[in-house]
Amino acid sequence: MRLDATSLHASLAEPVLGSIGFLNEVMARYPDAISFAPGAPHPDLLPDLAPERYIDRFLDHLVRDRGHTPDRARRLLLEYGPSRGLIGDLVAGALRRDHAVDVPEAAVVVTVGAQEAMFLTLRTLFGSRGDVLAVADPCFVGIRGAARLLDIDLVGVEETPLGLDLDALAARCRTARGTGRRVRACYVAPDFANPGGGRMPLDVRHRLLELADREDFLVLEDNAYGFTAAPGTELPLLKALDRNRRVVHLGTFAKVCFPGARVGYVVADQEVLHPGGPGTLLADELAAAKSMVTVNTSPICQALIGGMLLEHGGSLMVLARRKSELYQRNLTHLTEALDRHVGEGLPDGISWNRPEGGFFVRMTLPVPADTALLERSAAEYGVLWTPMAPFHLGSGGDHRLRLSCSYLDPGEIETGVARLAEFLRKEIR
Repeated sequence: MRLDATSLHASLAEPVLGSIGFLNEVMARYPDAISFAPGAPHPDLLPDLAPERYIDRFLDHLVRDRGHTPDRARRLLLEYGPSRGLIGDLVAGALRRDHAVDVPEAAVVVTVGAQEAMFLTLRTLFGSRGDVLAVADPCFVGIRGAARLLDIDLVGVEETPLGLDLDALAARCRTARGTGRRVRACYVAPDFANPGGGRMPLDVRHRLLELADREDFLVLEDNAYGFTAAPGTELPLLKALDRNRRVVHLGTFAKVCFPGARVGYVVADQEVLHPGGPGTLLADELAAAKSMVTVNTSPICQALIGGMLLEHGGSLMVLARRKSELYQRNLTHLTEALDRHVGEGLPDGISWNRPEGGFFVRMTLPVPADTALLERSAAEYGVLWTPMAPFHLGSGGDHRLRLSCSYLDPGEIETGVARLAEFLRKEIR
């Protein structure tokens, strides 16, 4: 049996779906190169993990706090679980404690990473071909790929140093209405977005919610990197400012706990009205959709995350403190190394931003930062980076690359930036 590629879903031919696989393949071919490509948690944060202890802590919680017998608690971890998850109460408690987000446990659905949270939210919300999703340009490839798989059209909104250009977003809403369509939702990562690294100021957060009210769209908030803010510089989540239930909050434990657990969550407290029947929460609809996709998130993995939360007083921020310090250190070292090695004596047209947190620095070149240039950088200079074209809806990223500092040590960052500077000095004309 042979299948014609043109008979498969057209999204499979989109470059964005192959971008992560391509980077993994290049890293495998050049194992000695220093890689600024992966936005993965630092490996030094993983050896101290004690899965058995965390599972035992969660089992104790099931017995002491939820009233299960030891046998029943153990079975909960070994059998299929409820589609909405086992740790919704702990997630809701952490959001309340850390971010003053007061939502009921029933509004939380525990997912297989934030990627499933995005997929389920888009599948549930976008019921008409006339609905479009607004995204920052550039934006995270995961949301672009999910939308493409679901045949959801995207409209890009320019990203400024102060977050989304809200005037441009309002114009996109008007343009959509003029063609009989509507902006159903807007996806944003207000804290240190991947890949741009920008951060949305407090007044812009308020204005975005006001615009959502006026134009009647939902805000999909992705908070993967908010925990990396320096102490004293934290800003409230959009969900904490949400007075009219406009915000669907997407979260992940991959960066704060560990990625292998593949546990994320979505907070969806919007009311759904049913003709002639009782209302539900949007979370109920997401859980119903999840039951047909992954059925449930691994109870063992949820127990690991639940145990980690319980050991840190139910607080994600306490759990993330050491990790935040490491990523702040790495980001500072990266920007300072760029100043030392790349700041002088290089061709005009090379620049980079200086984010306050997160994993990423964005660099602009006077030549296309394409896969051919990346191959030369890896093969001849031993340094890898990520082309930013897949993050852009148009051609805006053709001359940009992304540097991630999360996976490296300071010494590797120093050596890698020195190699990058040599590469730029010799190859960029």
